[in-house]
Amino acid sequence: MPASAERRLHELGIDLPIPPEPFGTYVEAVQTGKLLFLTGMLPTEGRSAKFTGRVGAELDVEAGRKAAELAALNVLAVAREHLGSLDKVTRIVRLGVSVATSGDFRDQPKVADAASELLQAVFGKDKNPCRLVYGVASLPLGTPVELEVIFEVAP
Repeated sequence: MPASAERRLHELGIDLPIPPEPFGTYVEAVQTGKLLFLTGMLPTEGRSAKFTGRVGAELDVEAGRKAAELAALNVLAVAREHLGSLDKVTRIVRLGVSVATSGDFRDQPKVADAASELLQAVFGKDKNPCRLVYGVASLPLGTPVELEVIFEVAP
């Protein structure tokens, strides 16, 4: 039997951050039926952006990947806060990744892979989502990455 998501977090030595609070008039998570929708998750710590700039301009791919990984940690923190345990996730349905880039940057998938890889390490390959990756001109707080996630959850 595969290890639970909570056990994998422990085995990977991952301590989740304090879940981010909204930066506007919205909530971080909404559950309807078996689906949990998370708002756009940014690479923030506390009330500030840990990474700012565009990939391919002010930031390189590796910095973009680190930003995507931090945003994915925030995803996990919010999901755990809402569900009580990440073991209630039965599937990651969709991962949307927006990457703020310079106009000629073409490696958005390499940046997005950092979030995908973290989620796969925690939930297992059998729960990999479909994914959309966008290159955009700008994101909230000047961050280089924003994640949108939909989980299927157990009742």
